[in-house]
Amino acid sequence: MLIVETIAKIRIRFHVKGQKIKQIARELGLSRNTIRKALREDKTANEYVRSTQVAPKLDAYKEQLTTWLEDDNKLVKAQRCTARRLYERLQEKGYTGAYDSIQRFVKEWQLMSGKVNTAFVPLYFSPGEAYQFDWSQETVELGGVVQSIKVAHFRLCYSRLSFVIAYPRETQEMLFDAHAEAFLFFGGIPLRGIYDNMKTAVDTVFTGKDRKFNQRFIQMLSHYLVEPTACTPAAGWEKGQVENQVGNIREWLFVPRLKFADMELLNAYLLTRCLEVANNRKHPEKKDSTIMQIFDQEERGSLRPMLPLFDGYAQRCCKVSSTCLVTFDRNRYSVDCRYVHHPANLRAYARKIIITTKDKVIGEHVRQFGRDKTMFTPWHYLPLLERKPGALRNGAPFYDWILPDGIQKTRELLMKQRGGDKQCVAILLAISQHSLEAVNVACELALTDKVVSADYILNILGRLHPTPLTVTVPTPDNLKLRQEPKSDCSRYDVLLRGIAHGIH
Repeated sequence: MLIVETIAKIRIRFHVKGQKIKQIARELGLSRNTIRKALREDKTANEYVRSTQVAPKLDAYKEQLTTWLEDDNKLVKAQRCTARRLYERLQEKGYTGAYDSIQRFVKEWQLMSGKVNTAFVPLYFSPGEAYQFDWSQETVELGGVVQSIKVAHFRLCYSRLSFVIAYPRETQEMLFDAHAEAFLFFGGIPLRGIYDNMKTAVDTVFTGKDRKFNQRFIQMLSHYLVEPTACTPAAGWEKGQVENQVGNIREWLFVPRLKFADMELLNAYLLTRCLEVANNRKHPEKKDSTIMQIFDQEERGSLRPMLPLFDGYAQRCCKVSSTCLVTFDRNRYSVDCRYVHHPANLRAYARKIIITTKDKVIGEHVRQFGRDKTMFTPWHYLPLLERKPGALRNGAPFYDWILPDGIQKTRELLMKQRGGDKQCVAILLAISQHSLEAVNVACELALTDKVVSADYILNILGRLHPTPLTVTVPTPDNLKLRQEPKSDCSRYDVLLRGIAHGIH
């Protein structure tokens, strides 16, 4: 087959220089038939297209491979076999051919069945018009433990500014918190949000674009005045920007595997990297400017002003157990002992747990993840100690109870004495009447005086907080006496004259 340079020499010698075929063949060392063929075809290059790709070792397995592809086509994309997996399955049945033969067959089957020839319409968004949202699953190492986390992705459709934040799992309260953090990062709120049909936002998918959104999700968007737009099922191109971002962010930020002490440090790193990407990467359409420059110059001013953050919690009904605990997500949290066996509402936030009853907060804790963890607040059990002071010594809520130094030293000394637990309880109960600081000062003074007892400490508290002076209240005129009585002690002497014998 003649190369492009040789064909060019033949054409120039014949058409420009007027050389004969015999002369051209002699000077280029080619046969005259070859020269004639090149001139007759009048082409600048020889093109060879293979009509069929021979794969003799695959012929016996094509029917089986086709069956597998048809069965896979009925499954969701995440459950379908890749070409590599199909190759491994055929090897188990005795196939000894090459992997690329499987790849070519799968690609041809997809083309013939119309699976890869879908056309898309390019989308356009105005500044501040919309953002796209999606979740991804990543693997990181937190506190020395390799674990899977969920990452919330936001992307402004016009400037392409991205924001990502990680959570232990994909739940509704995490979704609410992610929106609050994203809007704070953007410094404003777009008009629309584009979502897929995730369960934390959509309850029911109807035909077309009709959706029944979750009520709490609608409350959150209503608070921020954002209009929700749901994608058509299996039409990821409708939010293609954030779909592509998931793959890019995984490569840019999560490879190699990230290692941090906790989730808070991980999110601080992700925030820094989002800003670095925005400042360093060019805008895909306006290549003379970075993403951050387009955002600052053209989109930031189009965002609506920031609103107060939505109270983003997921609420559950619960009942306080006999040990003053409520259970949520396989962990337990203590509440005020006065509400034992009462029904309560548990509000789960992304980072905290609040338990209420009749709009009164009876317990608040840092949210725990994992299993079988119990979070105690010793103050919740303090009223119980008045009836059961012995529980102070071995009660689980009071183990490793961190108290101010003065109270802690007093407790250690009293617990070595007989009946010291009752004295400790009396001191601790005084905190509700006075204050933690005042009781600590009284304990320090008692330690200085080397008189450590509940009576002495309570006496100090009484002296530190003297009874306020009585305020004189003026007597109204209509209550004043017309004739005020006079004090005259001599009247008692007169009364005593006749009963002097009684004294003896």
